[in-house]
Amino acid sequence: QVQLVESGGGLVQAGGSLRLSCAASGSFFSINDMGWYRQAPGKQRESVAVITSGGSTNYANSVKGRFTISRDNAKNTVYLQMNSLKPEDTAVYYCKLKGRLRSWYNEYEYWGQGTQVTVSS
Repeated sequence: QVQLVESGGGLVQAGGSLRLSCAASGSFFSINDMGWYRQAPGKQRESVAVITSGGSTNYANSVKGRFTISRDNAKNTVYLQMNSLKPEDTAVYYCKLKGRLRSWYNEYEYWGQGTQVTVSS
């Protein structure tokens, strides 16, 4: 059974930093993309940052230069370092990965339960 457990959210003042972690349990044959998404109240969920299995990254324009995504493949863990936080970064942050449990299995998307990030002005 696959479970993604996120940690690191909380309340921070504008200009501060937080580091989110997401660890995936379960035995994967392969993990492809890993990423972070967020959903603010009344808004649609949006992509924040994605990292491929090869280490290529892609960021939303709103977080470029402030957020850094990284991964530890040995630990099946993805991180999001968030610096210079702004009140508009306030949202529930979700991690997601695309992976295959066995070589003959289809690739599936797995989501974490979400962690709240609140940035006060």
